[in-house]
Amino acid sequence: MTSLPRSPARLIAPLAALCLSACASTAYRPVSDVPVRIGPPYSIRGQTYVPAADPAYDMLGFASWYGSESGNRTANGERFRPGAITAASRTLPLPTYVEVTSLETGRTILVRINDRGPFGNEWRIIDLSRGAADLLGIRARGVAPVRVRVVEPPEQDRARLRGGKPARARPTVAPPALDNLRAQLKTGCARSATAPAGC
Repeated sequence: MTSLPRSPARLIAPLAALCLSACASTAYRPVSDVPVRIGPPYSIRGQTYVPAADPAYDMLGFASWYGSESGNRTANGERFRPGAITAASRTLPLPTYVEVTSLETGRTILVRINDRGPFGNEWRIIDLSRGAADLLGIRARGVAPVRVRVVEPPEQDRARLRGGKPARARPTVAPPALDNLRAQLKTGCARSATAPAGC
């Protein structure tokens, strides 16, 4: 005895249910500091980036921010949370903790890198989440000069950042040191043919 094939109408309901359940259950990586992921070289818009561990990373450039990607997956596999104090880097391991200093105000915050970017402008060295941009005081400007350096914060600060909350307040950079950082950025801009306007 052979079974009769199911009618198309009887197949549609189970297939629709399967599709809906697959779409509704996006799996995100738990927010964790292990394992640290470096990843292979990758290309975006014709530019190749080579991720690498760089404990001595200390750069001057510009920060931008992003916040409309709520619910999307970060390059680290985590759920993107716009209000958390996170950021994107083109090459630093995921995650990495960095200290970001506004060269306009001297305000300094601790940020957890869990995504890739920014792309399209070599002078933009970090893309902050909306929460990080608010905390640093640059959200209204959109793009601002910053110093970004890799740090190894205590577990208490790491845990707060993993939980989406700011780390403990960090000291503001003193005016003489801030003037020195601004001068270094200005010198770098003057030597570059690709420096953005107002650099």
